[in-house]
Amino acid sequence: MGSKSLHKYRRYHFLILWIVLLTVMMTALVYAAGPKSMKPVEYNKDQLVMMAVQGIIAPPGGSDSPYHIAPNGDIFILPGTGSITYNYRAGSSAVNIAGDHVEPAVTLYNPGSSGSRSSWESRGLNMLACIGNRVLVLNGEAKGAEGRVIGKHGGAEHVMVDFTDDAVFDKLQIEDKMRIYAYGLGMLLTNVEGVKTMNMSPTLIEALTKAGMGVTEEGKLRIPVTHMIPAKIMGSGLGSSHVYRGDYDIQLFDEKTVEEYNLSTLRLSDVVAIIDADHTHGRIYKTGAVSIGVIAHSDSKIAGHGPGVTTIFTSAQGNIEPFIDPNANLAKLLNIR
Repeated sequence: MGSKSLHKYRRYHFLILWIVLLTVMMTALVYAAGPKSMKPVEYNKDQLVMMAVQGIIAPPGGSDSPYHIAPNGDIFILPGTGSITYNYRAGSSAVNIAGDHVEPAVTLYNPGSSGSRSSWESRGLNMLACIGNRVLVLNGEAKGAEGRVIGKHGGAEHVMVDFTDDAVFDKLQIEDKMRIYAYGLGMLLTNVEGVKTMNMSPTLIEALTKAGMGVTEEGKLRIPVTHMIPAKIMGSGLGSSHVYRGDYDIQLFDEKTVEEYNLSTLRLSDVVAIIDADHTHGRIYKTGAVSIGVIAHSDSKIAGHGPGVTTIFTSAQGNIEPFIDPNANLAKLLNIR
């Protein structure tokens, strides 16, 4: 091959390489930006009621026997619900933990006049509080500190709160009082059909919108999530007639499914999609349905249990279009950590 032919050959291949590189870059930019014609989610903001609900930091509890049994027959004793959890917060692993149903950051409840964890007042706290709501510490050394609601745990009727300022945690003590500015219950989406929302605050709507959520030309709700989870592995929490309180659990006992869906990387406060799950009036398996939720508590070794999911959106018709974004976690979305 002569020098001129070699020069043309090299120039030709350089041009092809440049075109391929440019195409890849443009495709990546389009994918990252999402659909250009998306509209922000609209809802009945002017109709929503903001109401004070109050809780105190719940002490950790225990039963007569501290032992639990795993499906393989192993016996274990581990930390569980309640208290101030210093080293597992929004963004921490929900799986790599020597704990069972551990609730991130700070756990609130309201034992009320009956003194029960499942009192009328605690149920009211759990139902009215919405993820992203503002929280104010009312007494003690941390008085005046502000945080955000990051999850709701069913059965225990607990609400979890996290704070941006790490120093707040050393100032808190069990039974400190906190006010939640409950705002979001009654939210109705007005520009997307076939999608219901629950446990959702205007603050989280705004944060998700900035992260790429919107309504597509086809009328679907497009939303960032960290994981797609098959409904076939959902467990404890099935059977409830509504999802305005509490959560239901992702079972992580099947190693093949855990590996296929990358579930060992689940974090506390991840926004996740549950595929073939309808939460319109309770939690059911339904082909084509999609539900979105937030990881509210850690993994569990008890049969039927695992990381808990608090629902924020559901569509029985599958009118939700989740896309993977590793940053779809409340730690980043709400600027907590």
